Amino acid sequence: MSMFKIFDTAGSGMSAQSLRLNLVASNLANVDSVSSSIDQTYRAREPVFRALVDRFHPDAATGGVRVAGVVESQEPLRKEYAPDHPLADENGYIYRPNVSLPEEMANMISASRSYQSNVEVVNSARQMLLATLRMGE
Repeated sequence: MSMFKIFDTAGSGMSAQSLRLNLVASNLANVDSVSSSIDQTYRAREPVFRALVDRFHPDAATGGVRVAGVVESQEPLRKEYAPDHPLADENGYIYRPNVSLPEEMANMISASRSYQSNVEVVNSARQMLLATLRMGE
């Protein structure tokens, strides 16, 4: 792997983890939202990542990560009986998102640490390149 490809790999990881953090923030922002219909209720969103591999060198290490898409969680929504709530449906139910606060906090910590790890890779690669250039002096 070329030394410069390391920056592309780490950069793609940083970009992926940044998207993951944004989705966690969106999920946390909507954790307490309420709706009167299942169709209008916010559903937790999660990123789907795909590893990039060099097609011409199948034995080569991966060349980073790509976001394949964003999917909505298939976990059931929370249905709550609250007949006095202004958004209650005709049966007295309101619907809350399927966002799990502990799961989102764990995702946030994981994404943050992964992002930090990629920053360290970039810093280490930069230092090695500078040391290599200084050897020629």
